[in-house]
Amino acid sequence: MTASSISAGVAPSAGRVHIIGAGMAGLAAAVRLRHLGPRVTVYETAPRAGGRCRSFTDTTLDAVIDNGNHLLLSGNHAAMMYLRACGAEGRLVGPATTAFAFVEIGTRQRWSVRPGRGAVPWWILDARRRVPGTTIADYWSIVRLLRAGPNSTIGDCVNPANALYRRFWEPLTLAVLNTAPEQASAALMRAVLQETIAKGAAACRPLVARTSLADTFVDPAMATLEKSGVRVRLSARVRSVSMNGTAVDNLAMEDEIVPVGAGDVVILAVPAWIAETLIAGLTVPPPGEPIVNVHYRLAEPHRPAGTVEIVGVVGGLSQWVFVRGDIASVTISAAGAVEALPAESIIDRCWPEVAIALGLGVRAVPPARVIKERRATPAQTPAAVALRPAAVTGYDNLLLAGDWTATGLPATIEAAVRSGFAAADLVTARLGTPTAASNTIRGAA
Repeated sequence: MTASSISAGVAPSAGRVHIIGAGMAGLAAAVRLRHLGPRVTVYETAPRAGGRCRSFTDTTLDAVIDNGNHLLLSGNHAAMMYLRACGAEGRLVGPATTAFAFVEIGTRQRWSVRPGRGAVPWWILDARRRVPGTTIADYWSIVRLLRAGPNSTIGDCVNPANALYRRFWEPLTLAVLNTAPEQASAALMRAVLQETIAKGAAACRPLVARTSLADTFVDPAMATLEKSGVRVRLSARVRSVSMNGTAVDNLAMEDEIVPVGAGDVVILAVPAWIAETLIAGLTVPPPGEPIVNVHYRLAEPHRPAGTVEIVGVVGGLSQWVFVRGDIASVTISAAGAVEALPAESIIDRCWPEVAIALGLGVRAVPPARVIKERRATPAQTPAAVALRPAAVTGYDNLLLAGDWTATGLPATIEAAVRSGFAAADLVTARLGTPTAASNTIRGAA
């Protein structure tokens, strides 16, 4: 991504940065711009930062839980850079080796997918390491996916009749894209594969927050920003963004007007459905499917403190089970049909599958909490991906950030952080360049 240039005669020190939204994209932009200190202000509608990456104390479970499970991979370089900048790189945990464990509910069969060390997948030549019921020929779908065009879906590249589809591609697609393979963008999955699995085991080790999303991604960032002098205004809703010709000239809050000076930059880092209400004519992708999460409080810790267990579930309502200590959390992606079910029904249907996945035997249903994220991600179909806007807008001093922008990645923490970094780098280029002929931020690649 490139940028040019700044207003002739405007001193770099005069510019201020207004970041609207303190979700992962907004926090990432602020962390990247922390060297500007008090010249950066973040405005967040909610009373806490983090957006959809949040944690809270649940009274039913008497425990801190996350709104949902967010899985990262060791190859997510932007997220890792963000954590290092906040001094939180040690707050992710995962299996000791790169392995993805699965269990099939109907047959109780278990297996693990263990990528090899190098980029060439020699491991598929070993029947003991392949997904059960698959042949070497089935893995040619990886090549088809890597060659897929922008309008292709994962379903176009993978044969839904073979075991690899049901036992690997379907659970992976649901986890990464929150979309069924028949509708999910092959281009987005290709980007994930190229940055992780295609680079070998070292780039695709599964990782999750050690204790909570807030403890890993939000609290360290807030502490870093406070130390740097960056102001984060919580419970500060921006009701409207006012334009004067081709530039933003003020932000209307609930009870004040914040002027945006000639040398200032605004980064809009809010969800797509909010962004389109603030900026007239902005094209955004439509909402995607909801995600349903179920958190169970087990009778005793299933994992030692500071460790995690992750199990993919095939053939059940549950899709993935994450365990930290005595909390077992289920994720159900592309959950449009599940969302309408009563919470108790979801709890009762998922619990036997959790017990199978964790080898708990027959047990009574423990205390549980259901969380339904109706706007979990934007749609991630080829048509929706084509609607994603770039960071640069038609306004001279307005940039976009968010997992719904044109990052080339699925709507994940990695995409959100990368978008925030990209917007911040454009700001740095603008405010740090001595002089030039235009005050317009231009160019994105």
